[in-house]
Amino acid sequence: MSKSKPSPLPPGTLIGGYQVIRRLAAGGFGVVYLADSSDAQQVAIKEYLPATLVTREPGLLVPQVPPEKLSLYRLGLKSFFEEGRALAQISHPSVVSVLNFFRENETVYMVTNYLEGASLQEFIVVARDLKHSKVFRESTIRSLFDEILRGLRIVHQHKMLHLDIKPANIFITDDNKAVLIDFGAAREVLSKEGNFIRPMYTPGFAAPEMYRRDTPMGPWTDIYAIGACIYACMHGFPPSEAPQRAADDKVVQTLKRLRGVYSDDLVEIVQWCMALDPMARPQSVFSLQKELNRAGVRRYTQLTMGDKVKLQLGSILDGSKKSGPKQFEPSHQAP
Repeated sequence: MSKSKPSPLPPGTLIGGYQVIRRLAAGGFGVVYLADSSDAQQVAIKEYLPATLVTREPGLLVPQVPPEKLSLYRLGLKSFFEEGRALAQISHPSVVSVLNFFRENETVYMVTNYLEGASLQEFIVVARDLKHSKVFRESTIRSLFDEILRGLRIVHQHKMLHLDIKPANIFITDDNKAVLIDFGAAREVLSKEGNFIRPMYTPGFAAPEMYRRDTPMGPWTDIYAIGACIYACMHGFPPSEAPQRAADDKVVQTLKRLRGVYSDDLVEIVQWCMALDPMARPQSVFSLQKELNRAGVRRYTQLTMGDKVKLQLGSILDGSKKSGPKQFEPSHQAP
């Protein structure tokens, strides 16, 4: 019989001066709640609650940790707290804002701004199901990732990596801003590589070096994931896992078929980002930004009538959240 997941905090619970409204999401490392602050502002609160290390009965506040897992739990707790402290120093519209972080109930809570909208993953699924020749038009892809790269560049400047960039962790707000969320795998690893526990990885978006312990990670690791996200926006589906690509690279085959649908330049950018050799990729976000924004790259090798028609997700879905996310047209923000 499988072990039950630890129970979330019930609505109405007070923690750190915030009142829990309801649970928003739960994952392997914690639970996210919608809460009210003392000034009546709604926030999101992430509670460190790793399902593999703790239990918690309904109605209780403090997690129960078996003695044999206590040292690992405390190590994760320390990393989670340090992550909150590091992210609180970053202020950028394309990076989720950490407003507060505190210890209570023998665990740690991270308070962030509450975002309303939908993930890029949800947009991809809706756009893919429309059966257009392009999942997203190229101008949308370039604008979206220009925003995301601006935020990621700041993250890297703070000696942090995200290490779990994927469409589900790129959030499109209702006012059309693109925001990197869920830094659950982020660590200050650029200067502390030797003292680092590698995170769980997401198949298809994880770079090859994340599957190995003898290969250093760096900005190029997040850049591989950016390339994989652009690939998903073009193809509608995630790429093959990195270990599978070494034997049979379906990513290259798919990108060949996408030539003529998207510009050669965009296809080549994805190939560059997703090179299996880490040193063959862009080594910094800045170098990728320069190529993505290079003048004269918006020409298409083949222009069909379908290419000329804008993808109008908003009108098809009537702007209804019940039907799915509305069309994304990101704004350009200053770095």
